[in-house]
Amino acid sequence: MLKSITLIAAVLTAAPAIAQVAFWENEWPITDFEKSSVDFIDILSGGPPKDGIPAIDSAQFVTMESTDIPLREPVVTIEIEGATPRAYPLRYLTWHEIVNDEIGGVPLAVTYCPLCNSEIVFDRRLDGQLLTFGVSGKLRNSNLIMFDRETESWWQQFGGDAIVGAYTGKKLTKVVSWTESLEDFTQRNPEGLIMAQPEGFRRQYGQNPYDGYDSSARPFLYNGDPPPFGIEPLARVIQVGNLAWPMERLRDSEVIEEAGFRIEWRAGMASALDGRVIANSRDIGSIRVFDTQGNPVSHEVVFAFALDAFLGDDAEWMLGE
Repeated sequence: MLKSITLIAAVLTAAPAIAQVAFWENEWPITDFEKSSVDFIDILSGGPPKDGIPAIDSAQFVTMESTDIPLREPVVTIEIEGATPRAYPLRYLTWHEIVNDEIGGVPLAVTYCPLCNSEIVFDRRLDGQLLTFGVSGKLRNSNLIMFDRETESWWQQFGGDAIVGAYTGKKLTKVVSWTESLEDFTQRNPEGLIMAQPEGFRRQYGQNPYDGYDSSARPFLYNGDPPPFGIEPLARVIQVGNLAWPMERLRDSEVIEEAGFRIEWRAGMASALDGRVIANSRDIGSIRVFDTQGNPVSHEVVFAFALDAFLGDDAEWMLGE
């Protein structure tokens, strides 16, 4: 009797997932849904279809003298030795989420999930294959699911893990990057290059399509538990590996030296997810993280709910005294 009940429960649980895959197969004919590392029931549509949010594959760049982007606006900075530093404005990434590019011979995917405020840059090389990424239109824990155009495997932007398809179990390599104001980027890199406005798209660049999102009480399409220690779900958190520092700790000291890292906060960067116009949004400041030798360290500044959703009990929260 117990075996029969268990079997019935398993069938009822599997039924929604099977129906979901059957529906997805029309849009994703080459994705291998036999391979996955997550529960399909946790994958939701964010609204747009595959490529409904178009990734950029041929970004153009200009110098500081040729851009009219306000200096307060946030940009993703990549500095690779031997190559001209580049800045990718969030005024474009909020609308496109992925830029496939190459710097100094390194093929990169510059990614941004506005719903989690997660800016992450990945090396597009994997097992001898060069991958090109697009936006699936799917979310898991409110986080962007990317897909590679070569196998249409699905990749979790938070962490860079393949979760569905041929590459399931594989992981992309992160490249050191950070978000800062355009002013800070150009002061440090006066000859640096800035991504130009993408051509051929009708988007209101410079405006925030997620008006007021980072002061919302709840994340979009997320029903998980709130973060621990009374931290607000959309509070910004600095993540280095499994370590998490609430950004609020930097408001008074501006510098934290812990666990072998130096974390610096600097005023002057507008939030990309606050007011309708990014340049007029509130100052949230920017973060840099260095090791004991002063080298930049790979890190993210993400919303607390996302870090808790993906790291869970593995997260070590650095709350101070």
